[in-house]
This record gives sequence, structure tokens and C-alpha cells, in this order.
Amino acid sequence: MSKHQTTYTPELGKLLIAQFLTALADNAILFVAVAMVLQGALQGDWYVSALQGCFLVAFVVLAPWVGEAADAYSKPTILMLANIIKAFGAGMMVCGIHPLISYAIVGVGAAMYSPAKYGILPELLETHQGLMKANAWVEGSTIIAILLGMILGAAVADYSITGALIGVFFLYLISAIVAKWMQDLPPVHPKTTHKRRIWQSFFNSIQQLFTTPQARFATLGVSLFWAAAVVLRLLIIAWAPVVLLLHTSSDISLLTVFIAIGIAIGALLAPHLIPLTHVRRARWAAYGLGITIVCFVFVDELWLARSLLLIAGICGGIFVVPINAILQEIGHDSVGSGHAVAVQQFFENAAMLTVTLLYTWSVSSGIEATSVMIVLGFTVLLLTLLISYKLPHVGNVQ
Repeated sequence: MSKHQTTYTPELGKLLIAQFLTALADNAILFVAVAMVLQGALQGDWYVSALQGCFLVAFVVLAPWVGEAADAYSKPTILMLANIIKAFGAGMMVCGIHPLISYAIVGVGAAMYSPAKYGILPELLETHQGLMKANAWVEGSTIIAILLGMILGAAVADYSITGALIGVFFLYLISAIVAKWMQDLPPVHPKTTHKRRIWQSFFNSIQQLFTTPQARFATLGVSLFWAAAVVLRLLIIAWAPVVLLLHTSSDISLLTVFIAIGIAIGALLAPHLIPLTHVRRARWAAYGLGITIVCFVFVDELWLARSLLLIAGICGGIFVVPINAILQEIGHDSVGSGHAVAVQQFFENAAMLTVTLLYTWSVSSGIEATSVMIVLGFTVLLLTLLISYKLPHVGNVQ
């Protein structure tokens, strides 16, 4: 398939629909789990973070295989299969299989889905600015899905856990059908790696990508962003009932809506504020994110919390869109976009898994959420400074 000159194409439209539906289900099922904890079906404040950890394991363990599969097979086919696996995991939860096991299966599907979702964009688009806009649309549709998924998942789960899970199951299936509806694309890089050498090939891809300062900054930067995002989400779930006196999953989901709206706004602003040739500017948005997280320590009023979450989201959206786009462009021209996104997913999910485990330990040890917020905020500031060190002042995607 030839690349298109225009940004929007019918195939991109189908991708946006499939992404919207699967992201809607991904976030609904998480808040179903939150409702299960709040209603006493699952015991322990640590359970939500444990569920998050089980979801992330597949991203780390399967990274070499899913990256190679995304480039060795038609990406729409991979998207379809990934959604079927997610639906299977949701079905297991409906049937009463332990939530930690069921959610881990959903994580396997999500790990397959992500490299194909982002890796397909350079195959559909030609210009760098078009890639930025497409990433902004993908992030924007994802954020809208997150908003609705959190609200609907929590609201339905407050009335019926089973009904919410059945709805999630069908959302995954419909997303799989839409992915199958996409035009078939030829493999970008035929599968040549022997299964015994796949980790060696994966680490070679890491080494090749990390020789480029922009790719190194993008990979480590997006890992930092998602690690901070997952801890912030877990913190809100623990912090809101204590400080803001919110005690239902619906109330908490409405609070997190503001960070999702902010990310959507930031994603739309990013192509205008940070062209790929000036990706270094993205570090300022990360600094803003870190400062905003620290400010939460002084918050005990609902609308102030919502305002800070909105600002944090805007900073995050401005930060993540350009670094996603530049990594896809560099990967498409070198190791393959699927491989590049798999490397990115490995690092960001290893970071998320690590901080999730640390957060679970902190909760079980009785450490207060405000203390964790202070550590998180200053960690974001320090690590942003470190990973942007030696980044060229004028980037080049080549």
C-alpha cells in the first residue's frame, strides 16, 4: 500500500474507531475493578495496584515477540487478534475466574495491540507533520474513550459488576471486527529471527535505537510519563477518599476525567507547539508535570484538585505526542516501527510495573499518599533533567 499525502484517510478513520472502542473497554474494566474493591468484592487497598501490575507483566515479558509480530504480519490482523484476546480475558472475569488472572490475559492482548496501533501510522502517512497530527488524533480519540470508559464503567459497575463486564466483552469484539474491516497491509519486515535468538534481536534493536539521541530521549521520556501517570492514577484512587471525601467509583472516575481532558488538550496543542525538529522543547512540559504533582500536597479542595489535574494532563499531552511521533519515524526508517514501539513499550511498562510494585509496597507499609506525591513529583523533575542531558538543541528525525 502506498503512503497517502493527506493526513486523514479512510483507513486511519477505521483505526481511530477500533482504538476508541478498545480504549473505552480498557478503562471501563479498570474502574469495574475499582468498584469491586470499594464494594468489598475484592479485599485490600493494594488490590487495584496489584491488578495494574498483572496487566503490565505481559508488556515487559512479551515485548520482543509482539514487536516482531507487528512488523512480520499485517498490522490490522494483529489488532483484530489482540482484541479477541482482550475479550477472552474479560469473558474469564464474567465467568468468575480470579480477576488477577483474567486481567493478566487482557494485558496480553493489550501488549499485542500497542505496537501494531502505533506502528501502523507511518505506513499510512507520509509527512512528519501528518504523523504528528495522526498521533494527536489517536491520542485524542483515546482520551475521549478514557473519559467515557471511566465514567460508564464506574457508573454501570456501581449497579451491576456483571453487566459492566459483559459490556466490556462486547466492546472488545466490536473493535476486533472494525480492525478486520481495515485494508490488509503487507508485512514491513518479514519474520527472520529464530525464536531462540529473539531476545538478542530485541536488544540489538534497543542498541540501534539508542544510538540516536532523539530516540533515546523519546523512549526514556515516554517511560517516565507513563510511570508517573500510573502512579498518579493509583494515588488519586487512594487519596480522594481520604482528602476529598469521595467514596464511590463514580465520584473518583469523575475526578480523573479532568486529567484525561487535559491530556486531550495537550495532544491537540502539541503539533503546533513542538515540531519534530524541536523535540527538545518537550522537556518543559515534563517539568510542568512534576511541579504540578508536587502541588497536590497542598490541596484539600475539590475544584483546586480538578484544576491541577487538568494542568497535569495538558503538560502530559504536550510531552507525549511529539516523543511518540519521533520514535515511530526513527523506527520506521531503521528497525521497523513495530520493533521501535515494542522497545518503547518494554521500557515504559517496565517502568510502570516497577513503580506499581513500589506503590503497592508503600500502601502495604502505611506510607501516606501525600508523601508518595512529593517523591513522584521531584522524581519526574530529576529524571527529565537526566534524560534530556546531551539532547541536541535542534533535533533531526533522520
